[in-house]
Amino acid sequence: MRKLSILLLAFIAFACKNNSQKEVVHEEPQPQEATSTINYPEALKNVFTAHGGLKNWKSQRTLTYEMPKPKLKELHIIDLWTRKDRVDTEKFSMGSNGEKVWLLDAAENYKGDAVFYHNLMFYFYAMPFVLADDGIHYGETEALEYDGKSYPGIRIYYDSGVGTSPKDEYFIHFDAETHKMAWLGYTVTYRTGEISDNVKWIRYDDWQEIDGLTLPKAITWYNYEGTKILDARSTVNFENVTLTKTAKPEGYYAKPEGGNFVEAKNSN
Repeated sequence: MRKLSILLLAFIAFACKNNSQKEVVHEEPQPQEATSTINYPEALKNVFTAHGGLKNWKSQRTLTYEMPKPKLKELHIIDLWTRKDRVDTEKFSMGSNGEKVWLLDAAENYKGDAVFYHNLMFYFYAMPFVLADDGIHYGETEALEYDGKSYPGIRIYYDSGVGTSPKDEYFIHFDAETHKMAWLGYTVTYRTGEISDNVKWIRYDDWQEIDGLTLPKAITWYNYEGTKILDARSTVNFENVTLTKTAKPEGYYAKPEGGNFVEAKNSN
């Protein structure tokens, strides 16, 4: 009987040890701080406030929206804390698991660069709040003049190594009375890695309120000559926008079965 008890205790100890070794703890990202130690320019603080407040934005976890296109509708889903994301369509899907970009496209319908595109529209859509991200610097820029009105602005640039294109620059211009964002100027250095002075312009003047936050209903790219903005060129609409304070299930942004991790396409 004593021998049996010893064997039983040994088995229990081994089982407990084995279970402890197999246990995997998934650490959930901590809630974003409601307040920040970053010294935002006063003008940018006013813009955040005019759009519903940085505290409200940072309390949200998952953003989804649809982008209707002539040939294919895209559904974008983004984890606002980890910045994992995915884009789903009827013909292909793409996304990021937080480290690598993947593409699910057995029929090879997608002809673009998934590394460049998978979160591109999110950064345009989530203005001005993404301008509170880490690694950003703020500077001065001249006011933008359009249709007889002057829009004050803020220059945004990044630390080296931040994001896919750290040499990109952004220029946010806002309405001096309402403090709402009105224009975004930006340069593209993704494939060349060289600083550019060719500033493209997007107008933000069609808003919708989602859970107390003022977010775009549509944004419009404009033609331009140098620093002179001309006529509207193309508009992107955002539909069925949702914000929730809950995360998607574990593995939601992982590479799906049949998908492949992809690298950035060569510029040549």
